[in-house]
Amino acid sequence: MRFVRSQRIGGWALLGAVAICLGLPGAVTTLGNSALAGTTLEERKLPMHFNWVACQPDCKGWVSAVGIVTSDSPKEFDEFARHRQLDGATIVLDSSGGSVNDSIALGRRFRGLGAMTTVGVTVRTQTAQGERASIVPQAWCESMCVFLLLSGKTRYVPEAAHVRVHQIWMGDRADDAKAASYTAQDLMIVERDIGRLAKYTFDMGGAGDLLSLALSVPPWEDLHELSAAELRLTNLVTTDAVADVLPHDSPSIPVAELKPSEAKPKPTQDRFVSSAVKGDAPAQAVKSTKTAEAMVPTGGAANAPGQTGK
Repeated sequence: MRFVRSQRIGGWALLGAVAICLGLPGAVTTLGNSALAGTTLEERKLPMHFNWVACQPDCKGWVSAVGIVTSDSPKEFDEFARHRQLDGATIVLDSSGGSVNDSIALGRRFRGLGAMTTVGVTVRTQTAQGERASIVPQAWCESMCVFLLLSGKTRYVPEAAHVRVHQIWMGDRADDAKAASYTAQDLMIVERDIGRLAKYTFDMGGAGDLLSLALSVPPWEDLHELSAAELRLTNLVTTDAVADVLPHDSPSIPVAELKPSEAKPKPTQDRFVSSAVKGDAPAQAVKSTKTAEAMVPTGGAANAPGQTGK
């Protein structure tokens, strides 16, 4: 039996390779600037935040969801959605994963709205006509982000995006998983949350192949990037047409392109936030909860006991 590793963001969590960077409200980013990749990577290290991106008259807008899923994420999404008409909206993901149970709760909220999902980085540029929002497809959706992607009734993954999976593990032992010791309580938590994740996967219309692929990659190995064929096999992709998830009012769909050299991923250990030990967490550190997490090993970061991540 394999375990999923967790960080201090709420117990069990799956952190993977879904990084669709989202722009901060009011932020202006210049396309073609290599700083874009670094900025979006930093965004993925913070707790998840939600932003409504309006792009009329070219399209109907979308929700950008960037960062790690924490115990606060479902509640914060409820607040974000309270005074907005989000039924059938598109959610653009840029995330390294997070708490397993909180990601499941958030994914069920997305499905309840009949949302559509995709992977990408939201950027804003200044044009002669004013500020324009667009989506860069070179993005990462990793670990539990992959299961958020699965929550969409319609799901699109651009060819340039990276969707990656791995196991969930005890967050405080993921960095040296082979040398760590585990209790019966640890085993119970892992198996319980794997069961919850399996039920959620089937409820969302996913295939058992997704669980099989994810749970076969231990925390000491690199995340497995799903191929185009595997995206289909696991039912993560339901359409090959971007227009199916980004309804538009004109022939111009706002999808920007960056050169591959301008959107290179950093090494795994540089891309995820780790929890500080013994109360030394920074002010914006991710909160801890009683669920498993899926986080990629960060090389020495410890998590609260009883948590798991990937």
